Parts: sequence; structure tokens; C-alpha cells
Amino acid sequence: MSSSITRRHLLVEGSKVAVSASVLGSLLAACGGSDAGASGSVSLRYWVLGYSPKGANKTGMLTDAAVAAYKKAHANIKDISITGYTGDQAGFTKLVQAVQGGSTVDVFRLPSDVLPELVSSGSVAPIDSYLTDDDKNDIIPSILETVKINESYYAWPLWVPPVGMFLNLDIFKERGVEVPKDDWTYEEFVDIAKRLTFKRSDGQQVYGYTGVVDAGVVNTWPIIMGDGGTPLSSDNKKYTFNTPEGISGLQKLVDLALKHKVTPPDFGTQTPADMITGFSEKKNYAMYSEPSGSSATYKALKMNFTVKSMPIGAGGKPLTTGGIGLISVASIPDEGKLKAAMDMARYLTSASVGKDVSGYFLAPGARKSVEVNDPISLFKPFVPYTYITPIIPQWPQIRTLLHEQIQKAVLGKISPSQALNNPASEINSLLNG
Repeated sequence: MSSSITRRHLLVEGSKVAVSASVLGSLLAACGGSDAGASGSVSLRYWVLGYSPKGANKTGMLTDAAVAAYKKAHANIKDISITGYTGDQAGFTKLVQAVQGGSTVDVFRLPSDVLPELVSSGSVAPIDSYLTDDDKNDIIPSILETVKINESYYAWPLWVPPVGMFLNLDIFKERGVEVPKDDWTYEEFVDIAKRLTFKRSDGQQVYGYTGVVDAGVVNTWPIIMGDGGTPLSSDNKKYTFNTPEGISGLQKLVDLALKHKVTPPDFGTQTPADMITGFSEKKNYAMYSEPSGSSATYKALKMNFTVKSMPIGAGGKPLTTGGIGLISVASIPDEGKLKAAMDMARYLTSASVGKDVSGYFLAPGARKSVEVNDPISLFKPFVPYTYITPIIPQWPQIRTLLHEQIQKAVLGKISPSQALNNPASEINSLLNG
């Protein structure tokens, strides 16, 4: 999945994404100007999570427009090629290998838990020399600190995509079910999911709930963690998911499939694309949990939907999960190209790009100056209580080990207790290694 934005392609063909030309002139100052090299001397390669070329999806449309806006304001940029990768374990592996290869990526979007692995291999350039006082005052301090590794900052924070519960309001209306309150409990969620699991007169089966179970995402983890369990201790030095709270939380996720039977038969093996198709096209998923990215697509489709907080478990407090969307720059030996890459990364995470490209931010922004509109704004209240997955080098391996066990439990092959106890020794060895 790749595309190339030349100087002539300033708008995406067939796209309805508007680029505000009136503010493009100010970008030279905002992004450090065009001193990185002579006119048209720098070519950059940008890898983007979830990107489809030629405006084939919302991320593709918005990314193309943002890159075009940046290019127009920077005479030193000759070309910016864009490559997409998928938001699952296979996609993240592809990205890591490409960045570590050192010859195909300059600027790239990535989730926060992938960053330490790339830093440890020396594949990412620190941003310290390019981080201005204005940047430091604008980026939410706690978020900026998450990209600090060994006293240096290694990424430009883009946004925080917390997991929320998507509700297809047409199905709620079809079944005469009231929309839940923001403080709904797991038990209330189960009751609603049961009432929304039914067969239509034409034979189509509708399911009350689903969600992706994959090593690359934590879309169902708010249910697992709702009773108070966490995968690691607060200092990230000990595995703790096999506590009674963790096991009871996983039992609740498993029960949705095996006891309450409110999930589709392939629950546990579905892809993100399956969620979108079932929720918006086939309309046979009444609820599903996911971060905010798809909400802009649903709004563009004029879907009748809303987003609610994840149901509260036995822990008694609102909780959701997520990561931090980042943009990093590869270790580029050419100083002029490195500066150009840093300038672009800053712009693509700033309020300026949000003004130039309507709807650019698909999650609440990491900067105080960034404003988001409906439906992204529905996710903003979730940010303060979002559990951010550990930003440590071992996490990609740990989440892969956990996913295998969680998936087996959801499929009924092992018990929740076995699922969370089985990887304990191996995970603790990774943490202590």
C-alpha cells in the first residue's frame, strides 16, 4: 500500500478533505522554515498506520491532504512517498523490520509500545534538538514524558486513542432498547447485549457485542481489566495479570461468548475490518469496542451511532485502555534530511495541521492547542482514566504471549485461570532478563 505525493498533487483526487490555503504561508515559521536544503532537494518516505492510497479510506484521504499541505509550504521538499501498514501484529512487525532495515523509512507513525524496541536498536533519532519551548509547553506533560527514554525524547506525540464502546443506534431502536448511561456496569452491558442478540425476519443473525482480540490491540482489555487486574506491576517489573481480579475480568470476557452467547461465532479471530463491515454495512453488530479512528468514517457515512464509555467492572471505577499515537523519525545520517523529517513530524502532530485539514485528528490530540470535533470529542472524557500499555522494550513480546492465551480462553480451549497463569514464568523472565 503506497502512494507518492508530487508537487502537482495538492488535493486528493475525488476527496472531500479541504486544505485551508490561507494558513499555509504561516507553516514555514511553524515548522522551522525550508532551510533544510535547496529548493526541491529533499525526498522523504512516510509510513502510516492504517493508510490506504488514493483516498481509499479516511486515513488515506486525511494523510494525503496533510502531506500535500506541508509540501506546498516547504520549497525544499521534492517528494514525499507514503506507505501504509496494518494495525495488527503483522503490520507492526513489518514496520519494525522496515525501520531497522534503515533504507525504506524516514518518518513513521507508530503506537507507543513499539517505540522502546526501535530505540534500543538505535533505529530512531532523538527529537531533543528540535523540540522547542513552545512544543514543550503545548504537548501534555504526562504524554511527553512517555516518549522519554534514557533522558532523551524519541517521538512527537500525536494523539491518545482510548477504547470506547460503539453503539449502532438503529439496532437499539429496532429492538426498543434504551441507550445506556455513561456509568453503566458490566451487568447492565450484558443485559443490553442479550436483548440486542436476535435473528431478523429475513434470517440475518445480529449479535450484541464483539471486539478484536489480537496481539496488536487492546480493544477488549477494558473488560478484562475492569475488575482491577493489571498486566504488570506499577513499576513494570513483575507480571500481575494472574491475580484473582485479572482472572475474574477475563472470565467476564469469555462469558460473553461461551455463557451469554452475545458474540459472533468467530469472536476471538476477527480483524478490525470485520468490525467495520459488521457494524456499518451488514449492520449485524449492535456494539463493539475500539479506539476512535473509525468514528470519522461512520460520521461521513451518516450512520446513526454514538460512543459510550466502557462498562464498569467490579473495580468500581471507569477504566479503558489505549496507547499513544506517535510520529517518529528514523536515524537519518544526512543532517538536512533529518531536519526536514523532524519539521514534517512536528507539523503532522500540531494544531496547524488540524486547521489546514478538516477532521485530521482521529483521536484526542496530545497537544493542548489541538481541538477535535464530534465524534472524536466523544472520546475525550475517557483520556484521564485510560490505562496506557507499558512503554518498555519487552512489551511487544509480552502482549504476544498474552494474546495467544487470551484467545485460547475466548475460544473455550483453556480456562481464564490457565490463560493468565500459563505465561507467568516466561513474562517474568523477560522482565528480569
